[in-house]
Amino acid sequence: MSTGPGADSAPAPATPDPTRQPRTSMFSSLKIRNYRLFATGQVVSNTGTWMQRIAQDWLVLTLTGSSTAVGITTALQFLPMLLFGLYGGVIADRCNKRTLLLGTQAAMGVTGLALAALTLTGQVQVWHVYATAFVLGLVTVVDNPARQSFVHEMVGPDQLRNAVSLNSANFQSARLVGPAVAGVLITAVGSGYAFLLNGLSFIAPLTGLLLMRTSELHKAARTPRGKGQLREGLRYVAGRPELIWPIVLVGFIGTFGFNFPIWLSAFADDVYHADAGTYGLLNTLMATGSLIGALLAARRGTSRMRLLVAAALLFGVLEIVTAFAPSFWLFAVLLVPIGMCGLTVNVTANSSIQMTTDPAMRGRVMALFMMVFTGGTPLGAPLVGWITDTYGARIGFASGGAVAALAAVGVGVMLARVGGLRVKIDLRRGRPHVTFVQRERRLATAA
Repeated sequence: MSTGPGADSAPAPATPDPTRQPRTSMFSSLKIRNYRLFATGQVVSNTGTWMQRIAQDWLVLTLTGSSTAVGITTALQFLPMLLFGLYGGVIADRCNKRTLLLGTQAAMGVTGLALAALTLTGQVQVWHVYATAFVLGLVTVVDNPARQSFVHEMVGPDQLRNAVSLNSANFQSARLVGPAVAGVLITAVGSGYAFLLNGLSFIAPLTGLLLMRTSELHKAARTPRGKGQLREGLRYVAGRPELIWPIVLVGFIGTFGFNFPIWLSAFADDVYHADAGTYGLLNTLMATGSLIGALLAARRGTSRMRLLVAAALLFGVLEIVTAFAPSFWLFAVLLVPIGMCGLTVNVTANSSIQMTTDPAMRGRVMALFMMVFTGGTPLGAPLVGWITDTYGARIGFASGGAVAALAAVGVGVMLARVGGLRVKIDLRRGRPHVTFVQRERRLATAA
């Protein structure tokens, strides 16, 4: 990737570039002022977002007593991404991303304030929550690809992988605080104040975006309006195995393996007969693992496909094991490594896809990535909610893990075939037991 005219053809400097940060520095991208402003605003709004997620799920469960209803709420929030996600990517490629984010972040704040007003006045009904979730999903269609691709404009190619990892760490650190605060607020004064604080929290990212120095952005050329840009993006991804197979994998995991609002609320309510505080605790423990995974990812210099597949396989196996944990505390502790593996899958896929995508296509490719990762939820969440209601929380949780594990195995086999690799098993002591080696090619000989 080039950051300016002639960058690829310029001679190598005689001395190391002092502006280039070491890849192993965990927080190197925070030295960039624009990214610091962005990250500070995001940690505040992410905390509010997690508060609203917990309050929203618990409110729906209180109003209906149904895990299926929680699944419907989640599905409605992500349905717009499934229907319109690719169009959001086209918009992100065509428009100024900072301007787009000012609009989307303001709209998200308004949805939180609207739900707060309905709840605090005692007028809220379950259809209000459904409608608010759907509107929030519509805004996210544009916000997600714009925000994902704007990271490159803030930090440039050298710090992209680190910044993507720190974005996830930011999101997960907010996840540590948000559920805990939401649990206290719901128990003490009700869900309405969690919605109110979420709406107000968007003042922080709006302030950060307004204070940025636009002259310091690594602006990508905007894609002019034209016909066939959506199909062009799909053809671009379809012709690149290094893009299509990670997207397929995160699609299966996002659709069936990440339905934690359904499973954790069901375990807290039906299995352990606990309150909103316990639900918040379970989310906090998973966030702890996710934060650890994000910080470890920030130290890694590369995003390897084998790490992606291994993390996805372990994620699915851990979900199956955790589903049948015999005690509450064992169940709770196992959520930590699940969070680590799930975050590793997300960050590895995200950063590897961004690093191998042409800047002019990045909005559309990231829209497709987010569409399959979160847009599959409208298909998976109601089904997982029905399985959870019909067969119990343990079977519901285990079924999601089984799909994730099978998808990891399938994508691993396809990536190995594309790369001309085969599995080698070595049972000798002191050697790796399972490795991938180059497949031997048989040369045709003349008769």
